[in-house]
Amino acid sequence: MEQPKVSVIILNWNTKHFLERFLPTVIKTDYKNLEIIVADNGSTDGSADFVRENFKEVKLITFDKNYGFCSGYNKAIEFAKGDYIVLLNSDIEVTPNWINPIINFMEENRDVFACQPKLLSYFERNKFEYAGACGGFIDKFGYPFCRGRIFNFCEEDTGQYDEIKQVFWATGACMVIRKKFLDEVGSLDDDFFAHMEEIDL
Repeated sequence: MEQPKVSVIILNWNTKHFLERFLPTVIKTDYKNLEIIVADNGSTDGSADFVRENFKEVKLITFDKNYGFCSGYNKAIEFAKGDYIVLLNSDIEVTPNWINPIINFMEENRDVFACQPKLLSYFERNKFEYAGACGGFIDKFGYPFCRGRIFNFCEEDTGQYDEIKQVFWATGACMVIRKKFLDEVGSLDDDFFAHMEEIDL
């Protein structure tokens, strides 16, 4: 049986230095039915030329200006052919098998809209990453928080969040979305230029 197609979309704005370091790890993803899209939001640092010249396997989309996170991703998603859409920040390093467990889980649980992996800090590898950690919730005052992060404090990863758990929101830093459901509910809200859009979704 053929694997579902996965479209990894990296939205870039003047982060050539991140693409140089982290895009190769995405290309080494051990998943056959994968398309990688870099959507460039009007960068002026040579990002688009760098991708065009060095990564022929990557689909490059260039925009005439910086449309922000939501509009930029919405425009890029129109070019994606995947059954699943992955929104991936340009500053994220992935391991070769990072996507397989998520897709397998979502294929077995067809009512799941979105998932995220556990995110660890690049600089403190034993601690959770501030941007999303292990999935988020909203408290009664409307304040978002994550498993693995409270306010500015990020916990050490000791395996305490290794179980699969339903969360209120998945981080836009690395979010896997079922395209069918995204088509039903609509795109990211363009009123959010950047941040909080994944919570709204």
